[in-house]
Amino acid sequence: MGSTPAEVPCEDVADNRSGVGGGISDVYGEDLATLDQLVTPWVTSVASGYSLMRDPRYNKGLAFTDKERDAHYLTGLLPPVVISQEVQERKLMHNLRQYTVPLQRYMALMDLQERNERLFYKLLIDNVEELLPVVYTPTVGEACQKYGSIFRKPQGLYISLNEKGKILEVLKNWPQRGIQVIVVTDGERILGLGDLGCQGMGIPVGKLSLYTALGGIRPSACLPITIDVGTNNQKLLDDEFYIGLKQRRATGQEYADFLHEFMCAVKQNYGEKVLVQFEDFANHNAFDLLSKYMDTHLVFNDDIQGTASVVLAGLIAAQKVLGKSLADHTFLFLGAGEAGTGIAELIALKISKETGAPIEETRKKIWLVDSKGLIVSSRKESLQHFKQPWAHEYEPVKDLIGAVNAIKPTVLIGTSGVGQTFTKEVVEAMATNNEKPLILALSNPTSQAECTAEQAYTWTEGRAIFGSGSPFDPVEYNGKTYLPGQVCVTSLLFSLSLNLNAHIRTLQANNCYIFPGLGLGLIMSGAIRVRDDMLLAASEALAAQVTEENFANGLIYPPFSNIREISANIAASVAATTYDLGLASNLPRAKDLVKFAESCMYSPVYRNYR
Repeated sequence: MGSTPAEVPCEDVADNRSGVGGGISDVYGEDLATLDQLVTPWVTSVASGYSLMRDPRYNKGLAFTDKERDAHYLTGLLPPVVISQEVQERKLMHNLRQYTVPLQRYMALMDLQERNERLFYKLLIDNVEELLPVVYTPTVGEACQKYGSIFRKPQGLYISLNEKGKILEVLKNWPQRGIQVIVVTDGERILGLGDLGCQGMGIPVGKLSLYTALGGIRPSACLPITIDVGTNNQKLLDDEFYIGLKQRRATGQEYADFLHEFMCAVKQNYGEKVLVQFEDFANHNAFDLLSKYMDTHLVFNDDIQGTASVVLAGLIAAQKVLGKSLADHTFLFLGAGEAGTGIAELIALKISKETGAPIEETRKKIWLVDSKGLIVSSRKESLQHFKQPWAHEYEPVKDLIGAVNAIKPTVLIGTSGVGQTFTKEVVEAMATNNEKPLILALSNPTSQAECTAEQAYTWTEGRAIFGSGSPFDPVEYNGKTYLPGQVCVTSLLFSLSLNLNAHIRTLQANNCYIFPGLGLGLIMSGAIRVRDDMLLAASEALAAQVTEENFANGLIYPPFSNIREISANIAASVAATTYDLGLASNLPRAKDLVKFAESCMYSPVYRNYR
């Protein structure tokens, strides 16, 4: 009889498979029982009968065979028919497609996850492009707004100010011990919806579902956490169905002390190598938390770093098509928050690596505009610390059009969250100064996009290379069809269209391209810290997977249907960089890191029970 996967600590499972480095612990994949696919589920005793069907980790529904039903006292508890996992999958997709309300699909999928974990992930992996908008944005935003009304069963840990001084004990209440990835939010800036307080839990739950489906991290190693320090959303405070603390948000030292207790408790309970991903924190906390803990914990902020990495990957690939380097461009950002400054910093670092110039010099190729105008040195003393590196020597410029005319950028990037700020005058100025202006209106939802696809193509006479953070309908212009976007599936979607030999195509790209593979690479190498070089490695690995065929069709990202293969390659590149930086603790290094990554990805295929 074997042990259940959940009961075997990952670090204690020796990986003796050939070709994966010999002796490297399987620190994130499934245990060795997957080799022969013959597993008897154990808890304290052998799980059987009604309890087996009620455990989502092992339940197979009508896929239990007659032999399994006899052996595990299931006979009579199920209808007599036996169907395969593939038939179950087809039936569920048929049922999901009958729903006309996206939130109903979301709730149906969450119910499936709670009763049959493997079928949920099989469904998500095999139908990734159709279901991502359901389990994550945009539908998860509505789910968070209505979380109090649709709440059924806890899917993560809720740590509120009531638990101050005993956070470590609360962490120990979580049933799984081998946690390797934590996604945590305080709910203050959920997508573009603002402060949703405790109801932001839908974001960590959704993100970790993608870590498993796209990056192969086993579900039992993932822990969603919501830090409840109150909410400033009066509507929620007045809502009888709100599930969080009904008080104004804690700030200042009280907030800092509570988060510090949390970070210390996480490290004490789960060790040095647990990855903590900060998600949807407000700007004023996001940068401070990342800066404070980056040298003591394995931490990552997807809004700052993941967004930057995926956008940089698209820019790197685009340069191959345009025959230029990043250093040939001048960048102008509208928006100087988490996304804007994060993208800007990674671009500057990439240019520095390419040219050998100090990053202080390469930053001068990048200019930022905030609500008060162009960020220049005369404003430096009044700027928030994360904006100060972008305060270059120049005379004050009050608005975007003035900055475009003064700086003459080749790339205009919008991360402002304010709609229609790329006006006709601004876009026409970009077209006047550039043969092929690169215009990226990345804010979402659609109503907040800096300009529409139709505006960008029309105002530049079809010469723009346009990127969007929101879905747009196809655009007809001068006999050509531009397909500027698909459904937004994460906090920042980036879709880029290129005009190549009159073939106009786009491919959506999003943070889901980066963070699952990045997380897998950090875990498989036993990383103890996250560094910018790892983000660069992830960007370069993603850009490297764009084929000549993709380029010929005007695509600068690989097809999302290959996301698991993409994640394995990104993981291998990130792991290699981690080893090179001396920040890896899983030794020796595997000979073939791509195969190693693939071999340890969670498989949602049913196991056979003895």
